[in-house]
Amino acid sequence: MSDTAKIYLLAFIAFLIATSQLVIGGIVDQIALSLNISVAAAGQLMTASSLGSAIGTPVVMMAAAKSNQRRLMLVSLAVVFVSMMGIAIGRNFGALMVFRALLGAGFGVYSVTSYTIAVRIAPEGRQASSMATIALGASLALVIGVPIGRIIATTFHWQLIFWGIGIMLLGALVLSVRAIPPAEGQPPPPLGAQLAYLKQPAIAGTLGVAFVMFVGYSALNTYISPFLIGTLPIAETAVSTVLLGLGLASALGAKLGGFFGDRIGARRTVVLGVVGQALVLLLLSVFPKTMPLTVPLLLLWATAAWTAGPMLRLTLIALAPAASGVLLSLNASFAQLGFAAGAGVGGLVVNHASISGLSWTSAVAAGICVGIALRVLYVSPQAQQDMAL
Repeated sequence: MSDTAKIYLLAFIAFLIATSQLVIGGIVDQIALSLNISVAAAGQLMTASSLGSAIGTPVVMMAAAKSNQRRLMLVSLAVVFVSMMGIAIGRNFGALMVFRALLGAGFGVYSVTSYTIAVRIAPEGRQASSMATIALGASLALVIGVPIGRIIATTFHWQLIFWGIGIMLLGALVLSVRAIPPAEGQPPPPLGAQLAYLKQPAIAGTLGVAFVMFVGYSALNTYISPFLIGTLPIAETAVSTVLLGLGLASALGAKLGGFFGDRIGARRTVVLGVVGQALVLLLLSVFPKTMPLTVPLLLLWATAAWTAGPMLRLTLIALAPAASGVLLSLNASFAQLGFAAGAGVGGLVVNHASISGLSWTSAVAAGICVGIALRVLYVSPQAQQDMAL
């Protein structure tokens, strides 16, 4: 198997696992109905997986930094498979929360190891594009996985989604055993040196951008189906179509991120993406909620979000190449903490305000993110010295 094919295999696995993560936003109302709980409570299944990833990923990556990255990746996939089967057969909300947390931890470790492997096997000068390809796989979960998941959940039962993903993941795991080459981990820096990375303004600020950006993204995306149904004159059958459009926009954003990252630099691409999100979310909040206005703005929002996200990883790698594993795991943790916080804040807005208030919540977070990104990635002295990233 060629190196390019191996990268696409990693992207396909990212698609499967990302579908299991992101499909909650498309079926949260169906889960609530099935378990006889509120929509806000069902949304906390996203919080559980995000916290599992945020806490579990850095612990595992630091403890296993010397381990063969291929072996670590395969173990993470086995954990994801077991968790998915638990979700597929689970009937108790508490048990589902536990399995979602395990799923999140496995996904986080897979994300770090797959990006590390992809960068190592990519041709020279194509590292950004290789990472964008894996991100494209994850974004295709929104194009294919979430809309199909919505159809399955409304036609049959939402747990059938996890049966199907689990079976496909098992096949991909077997293929990975044969195809993915060994990749030794980097010797772990001393704990003091690891903590010292957080003292570097550029690194801490970049992680702050990841956290705040994903707070805003998750607050709206976790409840996107109830948002559509509650604010637009939209039929149930049209929800899957809008979700498909959002997925296509996300895929476009992932490819644009790689395109711009290779040409104008990761830093500029991140700033472009977060500014775009803030502007679109502001318009989404101010304009009346109508199909001709709301849906196109949501599509632009998804494009901007996925343009910026993958390039945050490349920015961190460029800041400290010798500690790429540690920094990627920190980035995953901050992003997942953002997902968890966003889902929690979104749940509070749904419970105590109105579903339409989700767009304002995301707009405020995006505005804060713009301020951090401009200061850290564009205006700071270190950014001025390293604008070629």
